[in-house]
Amino acid sequence: MRRDAIAGALLGTAVGDSLGLPREGLSPKRAQRLFGGAPLRHRLVLGRGFGSDDTEHACMVAQALLAFPEEPADFARSLGWRLRGWLLGLPAGVGWATLRAIVKLWLGFPPGRSGVVSAGNGPAMRSPLLGVCLAQQPERLEAFVRASSRLTHRDARAEQGALAIALAAAHGATHGAAGVDAEAVMREWETRLHEPALREALATVSACWRRGASVPELAAALGLEHGVSGYVLHTVPVVLYAWLRHPSDFRRAVEEVILLGGDTDTTGAIVGALVGATVGASGIPTEWVQGIAEWPRTTGWLLQLADRLASRFAEAGTLAAPGPLPLFWPGLIPRNLAVLGIVLWHGFRRLLPPY
Repeated sequence: MRRDAIAGALLGTAVGDSLGLPREGLSPKRAQRLFGGAPLRHRLVLGRGFGSDDTEHACMVAQALLAFPEEPADFARSLGWRLRGWLLGLPAGVGWATLRAIVKLWLGFPPGRSGVVSAGNGPAMRSPLLGVCLAQQPERLEAFVRASSRLTHRDARAEQGALAIALAAAHGATHGAAGVDAEAVMREWETRLHEPALREALATVSACWRRGASVPELAAALGLEHGVSGYVLHTVPVVLYAWLRHPSDFRRAVEEVILLGGDTDTTGAIVGALVGATVGASGIPTEWVQGIAEWPRTTGWLLQLADRLASRFAEAGTLAAPGPLPLFWPGLIPRNLAVLGIVLWHGFRRLLPPY
């Protein structure tokens, strides 16, 4: 069960990220005109999809967990060095807050002081895997989420939003699709989340849940009719609500979130991780997984990563031996340059009809 949930979270992140990437930054209407609506398929290049920073950050979290699964400070140092190296690989997309934080890391700031004041969704996109791996250890989970968040973002909204995502991933991985209890999840939010603005946004989620509102209706209640922004108080409520509404239906949850427009690679990646952790890898549509053309972080490599994490976190309090999974890092720069070219072509394509 633990291996399937971990594999589901990793593959779900990659699938949601790659499906959402071509639509990133577009309004729902513009995306509909350029790419059509549901059913979604990979549209980045030649019917195939590639991941962005969302998938890459999930992989770095996994590798740092394999290196240092016990102490949050050691985990943060490992993740910080991986972020430094990631930036040297010329990734196609880097959030502004994350970029500034990595520059501070390179200048010698320690992980606890490298974060910048920002309520972006970077920490939230790194937290689902923490929730799955540390589901049975809630106090350690909160400490690891804090360590991951403060590397790049030191705004309480970003940290608490990441914790909300991690708690949902832990619940889904522990209970499975048939056992997701929305009322229990919302009670946990009440108990463990204290940031006022986040609590207000989640109160809207609870109110919409109790009246049976759809995911687009929740987005409208939050004022997001033109797309979900990268602001954590927009991203987190939407992806959590889509997961609560469709915990057993990966396809529908991912499609409903991506079709809202906006920061679609990140919203797709996070909801993909949440529902993937809940249904397991077998619950993700096969054609979506097979449509990912990633290298060197192939889907096979992601499954090997899941195997190592499952061994490392076999039972609560039990640690096995496997360390980080080798990656052919010389392939990252040519891969990133190729993806950057594709992304720039998409940017040019958006200037053309249909409008």
